[in-house]
Parts: sequence; C-alpha cells; structure tokens
Amino acid sequence: MDLLNKSASNAVYNIQLHIVFVTKYRRKALSPELLDYLRVSFEEILQAWRCELLEFGGESDHVHMLVSIHPALDISVLINNLKTASARRARNRFAEHLRQFYWKPLFWHRAYFVCSVGGATLETVKAYVERQGTVEHAQRKRKAT
Repeated sequence: MDLLNKSASNAVYNIQLHIVFVTKYRRKALSPELLDYLRVSFEEILQAWRCELLEFGGESDHVHMLVSIHPALDISVLINNLKTASARRARNRFAEHLRQFYWKPLFWHRAYFVCSVGGATLETVKAYVERQGTVEHAQRKRKAT
C-alpha cells in the first residue's frame, strides 16, 4: 500500500478515501467469486481515473475500498462512475447468479458512504495550520535547515 505523496504537474497530494457500497435492498448477492471480480474491476476503473485501489474487502451485501485519488477529481462523479461501471461488469459476468436476487437490472443501492482518511489526526492538522506564520514555526524551520 503506497501512502506516499504523489505529484502531478503543479500539485503534490496524498488523498485517500474510504468508500462503502451496499447492494440494492441489502441483498446478500456478493459471492466470494463476485467479490474477487469486483476487486479487479474497481482496480481497472480507478486506474482509468488516475486513482489507485489501496485496499479492498467486502461481505455478501457490501464492499469497502481504500482509494488514493487525484486532486482534480469530482468525488461524486468518480463514485457514480465506480458504481455504474462495476454494476454493468458484474451483471454481464454474473447474470445467472444475480438473477436470483434481482429481476430488474439492479445492483448497488443509490446511497454510498465516503470519508477522507489520512495519517494525521484532525488535532495535529489544526495545530500545524495554527502555527503557520508564528515565531515558533519560523524558529523550528531555521533549526531544521
């Protein structure tokens, strides 16, 4: 898992999201084989969006992902694309299996969970921001060089 800063033409960034999708009606439709297929599908979809799947897990009715994203992305557009593309792939590949759970072409619930995650606590970030421009911060910078 690469949690190092990444860089683009004019930005250095390190943005990770925890994303959770649940199946429509919370049906227990995700078999181990389907979960494996979804992991590969999400990896491919995310690569096309300049993102990286860092971790993946799930149970019969939901999946969790830890994703590193590019800062230029609109998160809601990325989420919508992940759900749409993965559902289409899963319904095509596992049509017979999913037919026992859904008679319409359904797969994911329209709601989702997403939150940002990182190595620093909110308190650490707040303290860092508050120290910017202070004499203490300037002294620390001089000592470090």
